[in-house]
Amino acid sequence: MLSLTRVILGLLGLTFAVAAPAAPAARPPNIVVLLGDDIGYGDFGCNGATAVKTPNVDRIAREGLRFTSAYSASATCTPSRYSLITGEYAFRKRGTGILPGDAALIIEPGRTTLPSLLQRAGYTTGIVGKWHLGLGGAAEADWNGEIKPGPLEVGFDYSFIMAATGDRVPCVYIENHRIVGLLSEDPIFINYKEAFPGEPDGVKDRATLKLDWSAGHNQAVVNGIGRIGYMKGAKAALWKDEDMADQFTKHALAFLERSKDRPFFLYFATHDIHVPRVPNPRFAGQTTMGARGDAIVEFDACVGEILKRLDQLKLTENTLVILSSDNGPVLDDGYQDLANEKLGGHKPAGPFRAGKYSLFEGGTRMPFLVRWPGRVKPGVSGALVSQVDLAASFAALTGQKTDPTAMPDSVNVLPALLGDSKTGRDSLVEHANRLAVRQGDWKFIPPGRVLDKLGPWNQLTAPEPGFLFDLSKDPGETNNVAAAHPEKVSELRALLAKIRNSGGQAEP
Repeated sequence: MLSLTRVILGLLGLTFAVAAPAAPAARPPNIVVLLGDDIGYGDFGCNGATAVKTPNVDRIAREGLRFTSAYSASATCTPSRYSLITGEYAFRKRGTGILPGDAALIIEPGRTTLPSLLQRAGYTTGIVGKWHLGLGGAAEADWNGEIKPGPLEVGFDYSFIMAATGDRVPCVYIENHRIVGLLSEDPIFINYKEAFPGEPDGVKDRATLKLDWSAGHNQAVVNGIGRIGYMKGAKAALWKDEDMADQFTKHALAFLERSKDRPFFLYFATHDIHVPRVPNPRFAGQTTMGARGDAIVEFDACVGEILKRLDQLKLTENTLVILSSDNGPVLDDGYQDLANEKLGGHKPAGPFRAGKYSLFEGGTRMPFLVRWPGRVKPGVSGALVSQVDLAASFAALTGQKTDPTAMPDSVNVLPALLGDSKTGRDSLVEHANRLAVRQGDWKFIPPGRVLDKLGPWNQLTAPEPGFLFDLSKDPGETNNVAAAHPEKVSELRALLAKIRNSGGQAEP
């Protein structure tokens, strides 16, 4: 009788076991990409800076992986951001140079992008901050109506952006498809060719400017600062530069609050530390480097607010945070903000040569931090990775396969990002109008003009057969060893030609 009872109970237990619902799948990690603007490898404490304190950025480095060989895909903003979003090197597509503020969208609606991949995986996706990839279609954008296509048409569920940069018109915020605060009785007008009669401009009204220009930046005047391009109207909608970081942070935090109950992707692309550098007065004097240094402190404070909110929402453990910059540093970039004069001993590009606009390492070798407390062990990684790889890596993270034709240059380097592998890519392209290539520790720059130094800028010419550097021994690119290694020059020249002429590279 006892054995029969055991059999019956065993069968009932089996029935219940079969009928019991499966354990719920683990929630995918939230993803936050924090992208600074013109911030160099050496601008953070975790990479050696001492003239500026960056405790919040340093916290990410301390609690995550700090990469020493990570790159943006270009040494300027638009092509760098295009590559990050699309998984395609910008040199493959015409029209991906630095865009004016009234440019049309350069990403085709409907194509696979990093945010659309995450949408497909069930993520709520949002962008807050700098866009600079164009808005509107073939016809001129309707700035007084619905401004589309834009971020919402290429994979984002929510956007609160500036169209281009702080030194370009239009000087307004755009939320989803409309300018924030625009009044019908005071419409906006934008023109990149002709001035509007009667409006102030940075030449005739130079004496009234609160931030003088050093080159260009002398057309429309908004908030006492000269800009590139002309605009008039929209007085109630104009941004105030001193409040920009707070505005972007406020909307990023609101997105986190709204999205906390399901997986989310936040692309928080700050304006700091791009020109015009006009940090909030509470950051004035925080460094000895003037506005540029104080803007780094402001950037760090914004990062701190994001981290604090993740802590408050109890999302830190399951949130993958990646922090980087769109391209290398620049000092005087068109305004008299004493960036050169007050630099002191600070090295914005760290041990690397030159900065923004340059094929030397300072142009694209980026600060790059990865933190995911529930998964990534703290440390330092020398793996070779590029921002163009985030698309394929996030696809792998969310269990998706990518079409190599849709993201031709994005490589799945997820094992490196998570610290499971010490290697990433085998090679990558560096872009600054022309192309260079890095493979392993070797870097090749073909013959031609190369921008050198942070400022004042000067051009030099790479002679035949080009510049060859062994970055393991010469990270500052001071010793051209092309003559001693002709076989390596030939090898890398052929590799660069293969990448340039192919549809892309899908594997490291």
